[in-house]
Amino acid sequence: MRAAMYYGNSKIEIVNVPEPSPGAGEVKVKVHANGICGTDLHEYYDGPIFVSPREPHPLTGRAMPVILGHEFSGTVAEIGGDVTEVSVGDQVTIEPIYRCGECRPCRTGHYNLCTSIGFHGLMADGGMAEYTVVPVNQVHRLPESVSLGLGALVEPMSVAYHAAALGGVGNQDSALVYGAGPIGIGLWFALRGMGLTEIDVVEPSPERRAAIERLGARTLDPAAVDVPALIADRTNGDGVDAAFDAAGVAPAVESALASIGERRPLISVAIYDCPLPTPLLSLVLRERRIQGTICYTADDYRAVMALMAQGHYDTTGWVDTIPLSDLIDGGFTELRAGRRMKLLIDPTA
Repeated sequence: MRAAMYYGNSKIEIVNVPEPSPGAGEVKVKVHANGICGTDLHEYYDGPIFVSPREPHPLTGRAMPVILGHEFSGTVAEIGGDVTEVSVGDQVTIEPIYRCGECRPCRTGHYNLCTSIGFHGLMADGGMAEYTVVPVNQVHRLPESVSLGLGALVEPMSVAYHAAALGGVGNQDSALVYGAGPIGIGLWFALRGMGLTEIDVVEPSPERRAAIERLGARTLDPAAVDVPALIADRTNGDGVDAAFDAAGVAPAVESALASIGERRPLISVAIYDCPLPTPLLSLVLRERRIQGTICYTADDYRAVMALMAQGHYDTTGWVDTIPLSDLIDGGFTELRAGRRMKLLIDPTA
């Protein structure tokens, strides 16, 4: 089968490898589509970061080279011994977390914070291939009304949903989302799904503003508007009830902290390439807080799939599919240059 094998910094090759076979407690999936994640871009241009060059991961026993890909959907092609949760032919999406089950986060239900956490497609051969094998506890059956194409977006939308839930907001609250990339779009969908109507998406790129506006979002251009001043005027000085940073740049953090109300959170969901100056006095004087977030649990997957089954997510204008053979030039290069929003890989093309 064909697969995108990662050999280190700026080195990915489309290679032919044997099809994997499932062992006990495992499921073989025929991959329909796999999304390119920002993490994949970081591994290619700046890595290896999460992929271990030499030391096998403690939960998977794998090190570089590995097949990339952790955002994917597909059809169950074969099941290993003791698997009863799914059947051959089921359409599924994958929650790609390896967890130890023994550390405190795992014992308390927060396995997304496992002290030995691993990810399929980074610490094990992933979904940028025609087939992949996963533990059965990573498999979620898709609702009948959710397509495989949409199923490939459950993983990134669950990242956003988990972050939105940490904001603790309800249908009478207001929010700011900084960044209109895929996670920012996912945050907007998640917050809407939680009943919020007062949401502004702060984004300097005209193309990205236009993309999310076509979905129905309200946007602000931080180059043209003093966002904290606008929010203060609009809310009589109260500020918004939560802000979400999916931009990962210092001006966004500063603006967000100046825009939230007292004792309200800034949820940090971006990947920060370098340390950022943070105006902590803004937290001290108003008892605001910064809350980190990383990935999801099965509860977030179920919530996202339920919203998808209701027709809540719209991929128009921001999601495209390209062939596996065009992964670098048509995928990584285009995404890094900001010319595309979200790309899914067709592993058969």
